[in-house]
Amino acid sequence: MTFFGFNLELGYLYPFFAVFMIVGSSNALNLTDGLDGLAAGCSFFAFLACSIICKINGYNDLAIISVAASAASLGFLYFNKNPAKIFMGDTGSLALGGMLATIAIMGKFELWLIPIAVIFISETLSVMLQVASFKLTGKRIFKMSPVHHHFELSGWSEKKIVTVFCIISAIGGLVSVWGFLIQKVMSGM
Repeated sequence: MTFFGFNLELGYLYPFFAVFMIVGSSNALNLTDGLDGLAAGCSFFAFLACSIICKINGYNDLAIISVAASAASLGFLYFNKNPAKIFMGDTGSLALGGMLATIAIMGKFELWLIPIAVIFISETLSVMLQVASFKLTGKRIFKMSPVHHHFELSGWSEKKIVTVFCIISAIGGLVSVWGFLIQKVMSGM
């Protein structure tokens, strides 16, 4: 794996890393699926960023799959925007999360999944921190986890949370595409 000239060779540990990525991404997207349009909106931007990176990297087949997943997420938003008429549920969110990590692995941009999936990672970390804090100290860090419920209990409307989180997801996607492009230019394409 390469990240701005830093090469990380995992060797025989890579399959374990790949499984960790897929399982983690799958569960992270599942945790994000808690408000109308949140998982699908963030998935739209995440898969869009993946499609651009795959195209830059020369993986046209993965770019097409990523664009299809991005378009499917956008199409799903038509029925899932507030108030939702159809829910994604575990089947959709777990599959999308697994697909996101698989595309990053196959497209050779594993570490760039961190800014792409910034919302999904934040949601997962909020749950992990909440559980650890409560078990160790008996106190909660957030009013409720995942973090989108904390903002909901803090008075934010569902639409505001979804909008802000989708904007952050779009920014994460832009940062990853921009950073990946710079990395490609620095390495001489």
